[in-house]
Amino acid sequence: MKSWLLGVCAVAMGATSALSVQAQAPIRIGEINSYSAIPQFTIPYKQGWQLAVEEINASGGLLGRKVEVIARDDAGKPEDALRHAIELTSQEKVDVLAGGFLSNVGLALADHALRTKRLFVASEPLTDAIVWDKGNRYTFRLRASTYMQAAMLVEEAAKLPAKRWATLAPNYEYGQSAVASFKELLKAKRPDVEFVGEQWPALGKIDAGSSLSALMQSKPDAIFNVTFGADLAKLVREGNQRGIFPKVPVVSMLSGEPEYLEVLKDETPKGWIVTGYPWDQIDTKEHGSFAANYYKKFKENPKLGSVVGYATMQAIFAGIKKAGSTDNEKLIVAMRGLKFSTPFGPAEFRAIDQQSTMGAYVGKLDLRGNQGTMTQWRYADGKNYQPTDAYVKARRPAAAQQ
Repeated sequence: MKSWLLGVCAVAMGATSALSVQAQAPIRIGEINSYSAIPQFTIPYKQGWQLAVEEINASGGLLGRKVEVIARDDAGKPEDALRHAIELTSQEKVDVLAGGFLSNVGLALADHALRTKRLFVASEPLTDAIVWDKGNRYTFRLRASTYMQAAMLVEEAAKLPAKRWATLAPNYEYGQSAVASFKELLKAKRPDVEFVGEQWPALGKIDAGSSLSALMQSKPDAIFNVTFGADLAKLVREGNQRGIFPKVPVVSMLSGEPEYLEVLKDETPKGWIVTGYPWDQIDTKEHGSFAANYYKKFKENPKLGSVVGYATMQAIFAGIKKAGSTDNEKLIVAMRGLKFSTPFGPAEFRAIDQQSTMGAYVGKLDLRGNQGTMTQWRYADGKNYQPTDAYVKARRPAAAQQ
């Protein structure tokens, strides 16, 4: 009788413990992004993180707790992003902040993270400043930076016979950072090159005809392009009509991403050297599993945004598991040097600048039927395209390195 009672008590205690775990408040992640301003990237991005959250919750959650994401739309405006960040941290009591697309928005969120001592995982903002000149101990960045992607492209650009280069980039932090890195790195590899022209259209307001006319007046041998989205589509159409493409070689950041190739369709300029994502040609185990699960859930193929959204959450989950807590200071320690998985393979956050080593694909644009694609591509592992520790220390505030 005594053993029977002990058994009943054990079962009751187990049930109570299970109920206690279920009753614990969820781990809350506040996610801020430009959903209405740049839907072609951010909607797939959202679907990517939704898949990651569904998978972690199906496996039992984190630390015995479910994961909940509270998303907000910043409309591409830093002031809106800050308003949402304040609301998410003070009212919603989120444990971690994540997201950001535009670099100026990402910098505003990083500054908020510093002032509130709140962990912020910047998923998409590419500016180098977010981990260097304006870096802080509370901000980690997932995607390959402008410096890293410029370094990947410079490897190919340096092989071209071109000596006279022109640049075309949106006139805000991302464009300025990308051009500065490309110039610095190409001059280091090819001291004989010179930059003879540049155009800085406002984001989303390019006059492609005027910009191209101004660039061609400088008689460039090649062009470095950093425009994206609707600006890229206008540029390509105008350049094709004028016979500039593919006559003048172009090295272009991000232009091989399916988000943009789907818009360009049969206007995709052949031969451009680009960073991108040839999703339909990658045969690794990590990517195959992700792509299959993504298609099963959303009935569409992944885009680059999908990978970024998924990997952002994978990084956060790995950090919380390693820390064994959602305490921000413990998370900072856990995230520095953190190894985590992505659909592109393993990655980690460098301790010195909190920049991820997740890489990008580099190749050339071509047409397959009436759709743009990438050919002659390779995966450029991010760890091979980051600057030296001495370079980082010279640019990153000392306080951020503590």
